[in-house]
Amino acid sequence: MARIALALPLDAEDRLSIDLVRHGYDLVARCSSADELAASLSGVGAEYAVVSAASRYLNDRLMAEADAVGVRVVAMIASEADRRQAADLGLHEVVAVDAEWIEIETVLLGDVAPTPVAGERHLGTVLAVWGPAGSPGRTTLAINLAAELAAAGHTVALADVDTHSGSIAPALGLLDEAPGFAAACRLAGAGSLDRAELERIGQRYLSARGGFWVLTGIGRPSRWPELSAERVVGAIAACRDWVDYVVIDTGSSLENDEEISSDLFAPRRNAATIAALREADHVVAVGSADPVGLSRFLRAHVDLLETIVTSRVTVVMNKIRASAIGLGPATQVKETLQRFGGISSPVLVPHDQLALDAAILSGKTLFDVAARSSARLAIGQFVEERILPRQPTTTRRAKRARRRRLEAVTG
Repeated sequence: MARIALALPLDAEDRLSIDLVRHGYDLVARCSSADELAASLSGVGAEYAVVSAASRYLNDRLMAEADAVGVRVVAMIASEADRRQAADLGLHEVVAVDAEWIEIETVLLGDVAPTPVAGERHLGTVLAVWGPAGSPGRTTLAINLAAELAAAGHTVALADVDTHSGSIAPALGLLDEAPGFAAACRLAGAGSLDRAELERIGQRYLSARGGFWVLTGIGRPSRWPELSAERVVGAIAACRDWVDYVVIDTGSSLENDEEISSDLFAPRRNAATIAALREADHVVAVGSADPVGLSRFLRAHVDLLETIVTSRVTVVMNKIRASAIGLGPATQVKETLQRFGGISSPVLVPHDQLALDAAILSGKTLFDVAARSSARLAIGQFVEERILPRQPTTTRRAKRARRRRLEAVTG
């Protein structure tokens, strides 16, 4: 009798529990979170796990523990966000939340394609790069994230949504007389933004390692009213249909302009940044690794968490160097973030001024001018480990365990 563990909302758990007993399975654990299930897998001797794809029930720890003990996991998805959550963790065995047990069993027991979800749309992932005032490296990181994703073989669009100091165009040596993202916002407001229009207004950064589209920012700060929240949301939605990944360079300010305006319906200068952060699937929060930069980041990070709703947040500390922070800079930065911000596992990017100068001088990415740069390698590792979906890995132990389970159930 095959042993199955569940981590599902109560209604789905009750329904599946009845089906499991009816079909001769042994329900060995009913857990209320991914962490609880991860801690239970080896102890209860589970062979399979059926979980919800929501972040409460599915996370990195659960996937790592399941791989370690040879447990096959199937996720039930109820939305596009759930599908992306599962894909980001490298889990492709998914079924619809209302799937019948026979469909779930087929995915559990066989190496067959998972049951397609009705109406499923494979939309692009949106990454928003944010950081406090003081030039922590938002634009540099956004550009090089786009370059790494493109080099990995994905279609990518890089959008400049900073209403205070857009700088992607000059950093890449592109013309910005006709701001691409502002044009996208106008077309989105008129309901006429589609793939053809995006490719018309976008510019192409060409590289032998992998090119990407660029929607340049406004050349003059006075043009910020063109980027209203509603238009920004519409433009981002269109970009999701256009490419695999949308990387957004946002502004630093998270102030609510309502507090300084007597007209509740007036445009808000920071609305573009706030809307982009709330629409993002993954927010990359970048700070500068020096005493002033760390102080600014920790204060602003609190505001960021209050601004966004459901996005994943990864903290990146830029410009790691002993000359500004003291001996053992990586350890000092990690301890400071943990002690004063409760932030664990930040991404650390070393300061490589020569490589960064070469990139800005030539209007190219780090990958194109200094592929072996310590900064570029750190960004590439970040993309590979925390942004791109994990490739399914099956150990010999897991393969043997799966073969024994199949024989036991089908024999």
